[in-house]
This record gives sequence, structure tokens and C-alpha cells, in this order.
Amino acid sequence: MKNLLLKIHHIAVICSDYTKSKQFYTEILGLEIIREIYCEERGSHKLDLALNGQYIIELFSFPNPPKRLSRPEATGLRHLAFEVEELEAILKKLEADQVSYEPTRTDEFTGKRFTFISDPDGLPIEFYEK
Repeated sequence: MKNLLLKIHHIAVICSDYTKSKQFYTEILGLEIIREIYCEERGSHKLDLALNGQYIIELFSFPNPPKRLSRPEATGLRHLAFEVEELEAILKKLEADQVSYEPTRTDEFTGKRFTFISDPDGLPIEFYEK
């Protein structure tokens, strides 16, 4: 039987500080803004973001969302992972943007290097070398 799923369409992320998260996802990660909407009746922003022209993230803000459990790890989305050409280039950009990152590790199964940062709300973001 053929798989009915084609691809991941997008990932929805809820943030606690819209301005801070918008800056992080666009200026630090370099995602492109497709559209930005404000829904007055919900007091909610929605920011559609693309990577290399492909829509990937819906960033939402809502008034007073509960905090995300990152540590200890909880059930649900564990992290977002981005493939990168060279890990060193990402590390230099993170340092220039004063974003702290975990020590570089090597995947014992693939031999590929990777590291993690956190978005403004503690969502782990992985950079995995191609």
C-alpha cells in the first residue's frame, strides 16, 4: 500500500514572547517571513516562516501560555533539527549572535557532528551536520 503522507507541511510552535521569538527565528535562525497575522479576538499572533522558500514553521503567540517542560524531558515534541552544511559555520554565527550552544557531539551511529541550542522558550533546536 502506498503511503498517503507526502511530507511534513509545517510545525506549529507556541511562544510566550512574540517579539523575542520572531527575532530569534528570523534573525538568529534566518527563517524567512511568509506572512504575519494578528487575531484581535484571541490576542494571538501567527507568523508563517520558510526555510529556503519552503514553508516549515507556524509561530503562534497566545496570552499566558503554560511553560514548556524541556528538562526533564516530557512527552511530546522533543526538538526541532536542522541539517547544516558545516557545523563550524553555524557555531561561528551563534557566537557572533551571542547564542550559547551545547558542546559538539558526534552521533555514534552516523559519525555526524551535532549541537543544540534553545529557542527563547526553551524548545531545543538541533543543528546536525550533513
